[in-house]
Amino acid sequence: MLETTRTYRAKIVNHQQVSDDLNQCGFSASKLWNVARYYTQGRWDEDGEIPDDGELKSELKEHERYSDLHSQSSQRVLEELAESFTGWYKARQRGDEDANPPGYRKHGDEHPRSTVTWKQKGIKHDTKHNQLRLSKGFNLKNHRSDFILCEYKTRPDVTVENIQQVRAVWNGDRWELHLVCKVEIPVEDAPGDNTAGIDLGIKNYLAIAYDNGDAELYPGNVLKQDKHYFTRDEYDTEGENGPSHRALRARQKLSRRKDHFLHSLAKHVVERCIGHEVGRIAIGDLSEIREDENGESRNWGRSGNKKLHGWEFDRFTTLLEYKAEEHGILVDRVSERDTSKTCSCCGRKRDANRVERGLYVCESCCATMNTDVNGAVNIRRKITQNPPTEDMSNGRLARPVAYLFNQTSGSFRPREQVGCEP
Repeated sequence: MLETTRTYRAKIVNHQQVSDDLNQCGFSASKLWNVARYYTQGRWDEDGEIPDDGELKSELKEHERYSDLHSQSSQRVLEELAESFTGWYKARQRGDEDANPPGYRKHGDEHPRSTVTWKQKGIKHDTKHNQLRLSKGFNLKNHRSDFILCEYKTRPDVTVENIQQVRAVWNGDRWELHLVCKVEIPVEDAPGDNTAGIDLGIKNYLAIAYDNGDAELYPGNVLKQDKHYFTRDEYDTEGENGPSHRALRARQKLSRRKDHFLHSLAKHVVERCIGHEVGRIAIGDLSEIREDENGESRNWGRSGNKKLHGWEFDRFTTLLEYKAEEHGILVDRVSERDTSKTCSCCGRKRDANRVERGLYVCESCCATMNTDVNGAVNIRRKITQNPPTEDMSNGRLARPVAYLFNQTSGSFRPREQVGCEP
């Protein structure tokens, strides 16, 4: 059995009865965020330091806004702010000129409904009646109930047990609950003893190479199209009072579509590996791509920094790891050093072999192949220790199967091959 966590979305059945209480909590979370944002800005202006979540909790524990929510809920708001400032500061160190620090949560004279998180001490779960008692802060208990009693409904195939966290999320029209549960999943035996290598890229989101010489490409065109569409001028309405309602909805939709793409891609890759009887996957570890050999931040230029900032390689790898683990497939993160320069057929390394962005031509053995596929083969060999072989199929390396994402069906399908004969 594999012990892991799953997040289930739940509809609030008695929404009309609890919406006012949830609104109060959501507004309070925004106010606490703004108080902590003001304190952080003061520390930054004073000595150039960004306080961590520990300092924020210590300094604001006695603040009136801290007592509006359950103590663990207030702590989570401060943790989120500290995480946001840390992410902005790292982006600034990388030279990302478009990165902005987290702003205040306020629209005109009104505070928006922020997400509120309850941890275990603030939750009581009635599994028999599908009810959740969510604790309020001291300031919101006066003349009212001490808790919010939410009746929820999930998918018929979901059993809600061992709740670790409950998040109340405003989706633009109503509140919904996100239930984070600890679950045990039966782990299958590995499909086989074969291996696969995955090279993560930007143009092609990833390339896969299998033991038998098969190779596949997965372009990221859909993500680029979505980002271009949902970041047009009419959606870019950041002003003194924050983004408009329309801009917020567009950003939420973009985030949902990106999540759906990554989940679908990870699931499809696992299914393909099962079909190839793969028991172990090697994937390039890009955690240090933003740093040089001395640990200093790399500057890839304005365009390059922007692409890297939006490249969620770690999120995809994490999704792939837990989806593969359920089927007994082990995922290894390996270094990508020299994998794009080395010929997977003869093993010789030359920078000049990369003729174009997607074309690799080896001057030593004359092998011609797709650049990302060549990298995927070299990554796979890092866990198999097999030496390069010159008898690899040149055609399969040069023209791998490309799988495209269909947004209507939410699945991947091979690109249609067009014949060249008259």
